[in-house]
Amino acid sequence: MSKKILVFAETREGNVRKVSYECLSAAHRIAEGGEIVAAVFDSNPSQQVTSLAQYGASQVYVVSNNQLDPYTAEAYTQAFTQLLSAVQPDVILIGHTALGKDLAPRVAARLGLGLVSDVTDISVDDGEVVFTRPIYAGKAFQKKKSVENTILATIRPNNIPMQEADVHRMANQVDFAADIRDLKTTIKEIVRKAANGVDLAEAKVVVSGGRGVKSAEGFDPLRELAEVLGGAVGASRGACDAEYCDYSLQIGQTGKVVTPDLYIACGISGAIQHVAGMSNAKVIVAINKDPEAPIFKIADYGIVGDLFEVIPLLTEEFKNMLNTKD
Repeated sequence: MSKKILVFAETREGNVRKVSYECLSAAHRIAEGGEIVAAVFDSNPSQQVTSLAQYGASQVYVVSNNQLDPYTAEAYTQAFTQLLSAVQPDVILIGHTALGKDLAPRVAARLGLGLVSDVTDISVDDGEVVFTRPIYAGKAFQKKKSVENTILATIRPNNIPMQEADVHRMANQVDFAADIRDLKTTIKEIVRKAANGVDLAEAKVVVSGGRGVKSAEGFDPLRELAEVLGGAVGASRGACDAEYCDYSLQIGQTGKVVTPDLYIACGISGAIQHVAGMSNAKVIVAINKDPEAPIFKIADYGIVGDLFEVIPLLTEEFKNMLNTKD
């Protein structure tokens, strides 16, 4: 049975986030010949409409209201629920990002829907959509089916491969004016603490530091390695608590969950709370002076040594390899 699927296209600084394209790929898996539409909240959407069409949306709803910039939970919830009432999709997919984790449960509560969060895989079994998600801090996975008429799910970044873009594909743009009233919250200013660069949640390579970096300056070699590899820098809670870096870099059960192709853990012991945020990385490399560190139990490759000696050597070697390829 064909399904109508709506993908919430999250944007950042005018660009559609990669996880939204991954949601479109997930939509193609389960559409069964149905319609795939996207919704974007942006005042200047021409670039987003084009890119969403290239990645599979046949129709793009452009939701407009001057109270939608910047993001507030109240405004987005009002606007999105109005759109869903008008579109009546069978499945709603949202990226499992900070914004998605804030918006999805509010929408679910407002519309009385069930919510499957942090989905890492999606398929169809005898006409029913099956979601796979981690439980017990990533130690096990469960498969879930929704019994609601409308399905709402959030998709974890870097788990469902993006399909190839088709530059010839076009989408119909539909303008949707949201009626937003009685907001109790107004954003006066946004102060960004996180450094510019690759988004940590969507990075293909993450170089992460723990208490073993010893100081804020100890993150400098990690940043250099991440830059060479085109990746992002992360941290354990221990490094954040020690004020070596900002909490925006924290990876773990109480921080961000990442699923990169390569995760390099530097001076991280491997506490279960941290492992919960990175154990599903495709390849894990651990660097630690302690050969008994728990991180080595989950690592694909381990280096027993001083990170301040090992990281510069790795950085230099990667530079040489990349220069040779060029």
